[in-house]
Amino acid sequence: MNTDFVIGTERRPLRVAIVGSGPGGFYALQSLLDRAPWCATCDMFDRLPTPYGLVRGGVAPDHANIKAVIKVYEKLGRDSRFRFFGNVMLGRDIQVTDLRSHYDAIVYAMGNESDTKLGVPGEDLPGCHSATDFVGWYNGHPDFLQKSFRLNVESVAVVGLGNVAMDVVRILARDPEELAPTDIAQYALDALREVRRLKRIYVLGRRGFVQAAFSPKEIREIGDLSRSDLIVAPEEVAFEATPEQRAAWDKDTQQNVGYLLAKAKEPSGGSGKPRQVILRFLVSPVEFLAGSDGAVAKVKLEKNALRYDDKGQARAHGTGEFVTLEAELVLKAVGYRGIPVSGVPFDERKGIIPNVDGRVVADTQSRQPVPGEYAVGWAKRGPTGLIGTNKPDSVATVDAIASDFSGKAPPPRTASSPAPEAMPELLRSRGVRYVSFEDWKRIDAEEIARGKAKGKVREKLLHLDEFLAFVKERP
Repeated sequence: MNTDFVIGTERRPLRVAIVGSGPGGFYALQSLLDRAPWCATCDMFDRLPTPYGLVRGGVAPDHANIKAVIKVYEKLGRDSRFRFFGNVMLGRDIQVTDLRSHYDAIVYAMGNESDTKLGVPGEDLPGCHSATDFVGWYNGHPDFLQKSFRLNVESVAVVGLGNVAMDVVRILARDPEELAPTDIAQYALDALREVRRLKRIYVLGRRGFVQAAFSPKEIREIGDLSRSDLIVAPEEVAFEATPEQRAAWDKDTQQNVGYLLAKAKEPSGGSGKPRQVILRFLVSPVEFLAGSDGAVAKVKLEKNALRYDDKGQARAHGTGEFVTLEAELVLKAVGYRGIPVSGVPFDERKGIIPNVDGRVVADTQSRQPVPGEYAVGWAKRGPTGLIGTNKPDSVATVDAIASDFSGKAPPPRTASSPAPEAMPELLRSRGVRYVSFEDWKRIDAEEIARGKAKGKVREKLLHLDEFLAFVKERP
């Protein structure tokens, strides 16, 4: 234990604000608390009244095993050095200047809450949505409760070959009764139960099957569905890899290639299942075409060819050959990006907070850190990796915090170490009804009880007034 800290002692504890309560934020919290006693207090803020970010609002309801990581976060939430302030939005209820005056360090863990645009004609037609909207909708995320989707159609196109694309495909292709015991939003389950016409779900990737970003587990889940066949046409996987290329494949790529090649040898559509999931590789949407009702009805695709750059990376290039598919619903799963927050530097091109090894920098051209400000998770590196990827990423940022504050005097703005009650008092003075972790545990218990009554693991509350009904009154 290093006892040489000037800041980070019992007499003058290090005080940290974490903005965002998803995996990146909680893993940062874990790493900070593990370094006790130099970090004595961590306050976590989230614009939503509930913690856990994408684990609650993004992970598919039929992937309960992934959501089990919440147990780790709950244990951290009971630590006496931690406080949660839900329903508190940076840029609305508090400003960066407030955090700078109350805390020694700020850790931005806001994730990427927006979606990447394709930039092609017809992208904004009715019936053409981002996968972000659909995922939030079926998960009961408060931002997406008013969304509506034309689900009872014959053909759907899902653009993208990552795990988010696989999630939305699986939700559409799965028997709704298999989703009934999960924490899927009840209105979404009811809507999926009414889908009668759906026959084809096209999954479109701009690169080849070797470059597909889905995990072996995700694609095998699609192939094992009870109501849908996974169709892989032989011409979609007609590729002869050189020994050098094969040697460069990682384990996941090897498994994906083997599985898809085996699927391509199976008879297509002979099982009698009512739906087909059809994989299409080396195609890019270049236009979404409207039908007579003004909504999307077709997708115009350009066929691609791969070229390899000097680093051996496969790049897709259009060939000038076009095909058209019928699709009355389009879901675009082509990536997430961050949303700028007033007072926080932002890289418009990458959609992240500019940083060097987790230290926030003033702009994309500068390597000069903003004192005491850091980034973790997708806000730091962009939308890559799985839930667990955030742990080493957050540890690396906390290493930077420890290095920056070890043996240092407090910054002038926080030299007096504001009292712990200063932030709650500030929020109350502004009329902000924040949700504490104790409040959240009451909400959590209510959701579990409502779910049990319906034979589900959880029935989520949806509206702010429902959440605030469980907030303890504060003087």
